[in-house]
Amino acid sequence: MLFKLSIKNIRKSIKDYTIYFLTLILGVCIFYMFNSLDSQEAMLVMNSSSKMIVELLVNLIAVVSVFVAVVLGFLIVYANNFLIKRRKQEFGLYMTLGMGKGQISRILLFETIFIGLFSLIIGMLVGIFGSQLMSILVAKLFSADMSKYEFVFSKAAALKTCIYFGVMYLAVMMFNVITISKYKLIDLLTAIRKNEKVKMKNPVLCVAVFLTAVSMLGYAYYKVTGGIDTLDTIDKITYPILLGVISTFLIFWSLSGFLLKLAQSRKSMYLKGTNLFVLRQIHNKINTTVVSMTIICLLLFMTISVLSSALSLNNVLTKDLEEMTPVDLNLYKTANLPKKGDYTKVQIEDSRLKISDTLKNAGFDMDVLKDIVEVETYATSELTWKDTLGDAYDEVKALFPYFPYDMAEDIVKVSDYNQVAKVYGIKQYELKDDEYIILCDFQSRKDLRDKALALHTKITIAGKEYSSKYTECQSGYLLMAGSHINSGIILVPDSCELTEDMKEEHLLIANYNADTEEEKEKIEGMFTNYSEDSKDFMDQILEQGISLDGMTKIAIYESSKGIATVVTFIAIYLGVVFLIASSAILALKELTENSDNRQRYTVLRKIGVDESMINQSLFKQIAIFFIVPLILAVIHSIFGIQFALKIISVQVHPKEMLPSVIATAVFLIVIYGGYFLATYTGSKSIIKEEL
Repeated sequence: MLFKLSIKNIRKSIKDYTIYFLTLILGVCIFYMFNSLDSQEAMLVMNSSSKMIVELLVNLIAVVSVFVAVVLGFLIVYANNFLIKRRKQEFGLYMTLGMGKGQISRILLFETIFIGLFSLIIGMLVGIFGSQLMSILVAKLFSADMSKYEFVFSKAAALKTCIYFGVMYLAVMMFNVITISKYKLIDLLTAIRKNEKVKMKNPVLCVAVFLTAVSMLGYAYYKVTGGIDTLDTIDKITYPILLGVISTFLIFWSLSGFLLKLAQSRKSMYLKGTNLFVLRQIHNKINTTVVSMTIICLLLFMTISVLSSALSLNNVLTKDLEEMTPVDLNLYKTANLPKKGDYTKVQIEDSRLKISDTLKNAGFDMDVLKDIVEVETYATSELTWKDTLGDAYDEVKALFPYFPYDMAEDIVKVSDYNQVAKVYGIKQYELKDDEYIILCDFQSRKDLRDKALALHTKITIAGKEYSSKYTECQSGYLLMAGSHINSGIILVPDSCELTEDMKEEHLLIANYNADTEEEKEKIEGMFTNYSEDSKDFMDQILEQGISLDGMTKIAIYESSKGIATVVTFIAIYLGVVFLIASSAILALKELTENSDNRQRYTVLRKIGVDESMINQSLFKQIAIFFIVPLILAVIHSIFGIQFALKIISVQVHPKEMLPSVIATAVFLIVIYGGYFLATYTGSKSIIKEEL
């Protein structure tokens, strides 16, 4: 009997369960999709380096999933609490007819089990098909072979999802039993007549607090975008973050009174249609949900910031990889080892040789390389960072007192650099006999150097003075990397007297003499994996203690692309969960308020307000309730994203941000907009119910 009653209750209250079902299904779907990554077919046809990155991603997702499960658990309990409140009169009627609290608890137990199984099955089905699309995305990001793709079901992910959500449903059951045991019959029967008491705030005080909070928030924005330097961040960022959270709370605390005061100053708008009713409703709702609105706003802020920053970072890193890895191989070794020291005769003699000679002496076949360019970099204690900063030194040192300003600069002859630039396909330069150029693309270092160049700082090498050709750093680099990290190269004319003892490093730049990816990987193995083809010459180099080092395009791609992918996946995972949580909390709050306010809509009907105007007023209330925290979250995100990109020293042009912003907007429209429509539809049904 109790089971049949439970089924009938679910059918009867299906409209009340819309938000609950939507939240459960989305939670199960997202949880399964991300925890099934290790079982996707795309993972099985990757190279070993990519598989290592995927293993790291899977391990991180496993850790993050614990946090996600806690968030979803609280969300499910919160959603269930709404349903319990909606059914107080029903439970009161049961108790009046002689049903005990234990029997009511069993009814709720059957309902929870049925709803849980239904949501788990639907969510799992959606997640299984969604994971197939995710495997295609993973394959694309890791350049995996999908020619043998097959439909995959992850038993481990399914079991993990069932266990985690089973624990959540168990918590809901326990919560229901505790809640029912605390109810009194009189409270249940009179629940519909009880409204939350609202304390009216002084409008003048609200305006003052609102303006103060806005000023505090503006100061916090300034600190995170312009007032904090990247090298001095960790110990100074806590204060503006705390200030931002407090000001967000104060904005929502004062917002209702501020809006009401603003609207009352415009009588024609305030008294038009149902605006007076709408504004009073909004005033009451915001007053009673200040903490919730603050949490929702911060969750939306984290969603937008995390998704936009991660997606932008991925796009920028992909672009930088293509730009910063123009050849297959960079090799470098120390030049001019001192004749006195802990070095062997072979090491000292080899440090005077070019890298190609080192390779030949070790038995390496140079025919496997092409487009070979060899240059040397120079350094002297006569030219340090302090010297190149010139009159800007005191200002820069005051900002960064612990920077090694006595570090010697890297110097390269312009003709040598142009040989490298030609192979790289980047800009070449010309210099007069008394000019120099600083190449720098690492933004935080470039900003420091530009201060000095703007003052027309001169440098001296071997007794000769040189003037900068430009008043700011130029783009360029010698060694490949995953991003722009060149902190400075001094280009000097060929006539500059750079002596043999000033040589610091030998560099070799080359491409693999191969036409296919398989042939390139074989040559790659000679330098990275100690393959049989390279074992003899690499062993000989190592035995002699020669410090030959380098980097390859393939290795840089695999490591950098892997990091970007890991960050992107974790960001999407957390972003979607935060978005679901904030949307569900907002929707349930609005449904609860409209359920409590049914009597007010009944009064509107009695005084002659037609149904279309009532629906219009309801739509305005819900729209404002959803839009207000979103607007503030978007404003927070504009400055938060700038700070995040500043910390990781990534310069993103607004045009480069556009795809990430569009992708984030799609997430918001689909999930946040979906909850908004479900809330409006559910609220319309609720306010039409008879009391």
